[in-house]
Amino acid sequence: MSDNNINTNGGGATNGNTAGNNAGGNVSVDISGLKVHFPTRGGVIGKISGWTKAVDGVSFQIERGEVFAVVGESGCGKTTTAQAVMGLIPVTSGAIRLSLGGHRDKPTVWADLRGEERKRLRRQMQIVFQDPYSSLNPRMTVRAILDEPLIIHKLGAKAERDARIGELLEQVGLSPAYLDRYPHEFSGGQRQRVGIARALATSPEFIVADEPVSALDVSIQAQIINLLQDLQQRYRQTMLFISHDLAVVRHIANRIAVMYKGKIMEMGGNERIFSSPAHPYTELLLKSVPAVGAAIAPRNDDISDDREPSGGNDTGCAFYPRCPRRRERCKQETPALEDFGGGHLSACFCR
Repeated sequence: MSDNNINTNGGGATNGNTAGNNAGGNVSVDISGLKVHFPTRGGVIGKISGWTKAVDGVSFQIERGEVFAVVGESGCGKTTTAQAVMGLIPVTSGAIRLSLGGHRDKPTVWADLRGEERKRLRRQMQIVFQDPYSSLNPRMTVRAILDEPLIIHKLGAKAERDARIGELLEQVGLSPAYLDRYPHEFSGGQRQRVGIARALATSPEFIVADEPVSALDVSIQAQIINLLQDLQQRYRQTMLFISHDLAVVRHIANRIAVMYKGKIMEMGGNERIFSSPAHPYTELLLKSVPAVGAAIAPRNDDISDDREPSGGNDTGCAFYPRCPRRRERCKQETPALEDFGGGHLSACFCR
């Protein structure tokens, strides 16, 4: 298909597999040993005094048509991981291999691409940002916001683009009457729908949803999640879903990776993670999810403050200070992420 034509069927529509039923070699995104470290500066001249390890050796694969969720507390590195996958920030080490568009048969990495090649790959991957209030240009109308990616990627003449814009609004449940309005004239949920429409404009194969409902009222969060899920299933898109909300993740994800301090603590299928968590941090997260009608759980004094030193920056389990099952070995050695059956992985000596 020519770059001058608009595909309205979605990037993954040619693939008949449903999420969670892909063949082992049908991988869209392959992350291996990803590290993203930021310098810490101090003193009068801002000399580098250390490094913040935002992402520290993360590896996972996302199969075509799958919704893969990364969950964890604020500051765990999940958004940094998503930005690295999108090529928005530099990577310290590791590899991000993408099998999208013209690179399906030959996975490629961002660092290997230049100019037009990089632009063509970016057409196949888009992002829905966390904050709909700051991710839309306040000086642009909805029409201009949705037209911009089509112009950048040279998708169609003006009449074709206008038709595509109307289709996008219909897909996200907004009226064409809103086309000439500005972002400040919409509610938070409506703005996020515009953001989703913009992400869908180029018919990408891969979508990153970075905390897409955390800035919205609870009353409309379910509407946006259902919309994302419906669109993903309709177009068989691959999705990396970033969230701290386990209730949301349980509703939308096929597989889940639980992050803590830049590392993956546990990874596996949705049902296994929620029914049989293998890592004490995952158990702690699940216990923190409020249940309707449940009494307030008593404080667990076995779980200590995460500011307690863990015995060194590069040794020991990152969760050691807060772990109720910790042992001396956990302080001295770093557990590897190991598969203990059915693709369920955990980085823990004490399971």
